[in-house]
Amino acid sequence: QVQLQESGPGLVKPSQTLSLTCTVSGGSITTKFYYWSWSRRPPGKGLEWIGYIAYSGTTYYSPSLKSRTSISRDTSKNQLTLQLSSMTPEGTAGYYCARVEPPYYDLGSSPRPEWYGTWGKGTQVTVAS
Repeated sequence: QVQLQESGPGLVKPSQTLSLTCTVSGGSITTKFYYWSWSRRPPGKGLEWIGYIAYSGTTYYSPSLKSRTSISRDTSKNQLTLQLSSMTPEGTAGYYCARVEPPYYDLGSSPRPEWYGTWGKGTQVTVAS
């Protein structure tokens, strides 16, 4: 059974870069054909998809955030990382990683909701000075 655990700072100052880690256990992040996704949910709002890294290492980001988003991985640690620069108070949210199980290869678009499998519990990030 795969498990995901987010970790990182709970407080980030405006204009600074957020860095989060998702540690995966019970399954390899290089296993075909999964994608590994980052999303966030601001208080009282819906879930916003940020981007993903596929089993192959290929990345794809939300067009609204791609200019300041970087998703990477450390295969030796079976970990995913999210770096989101130029943070603003609007970035205050719960941040989640998840394994996406696509029925077909479809890089270049956001994952469909029904493709999500296991989620991490999330980690709260507050952007404030």
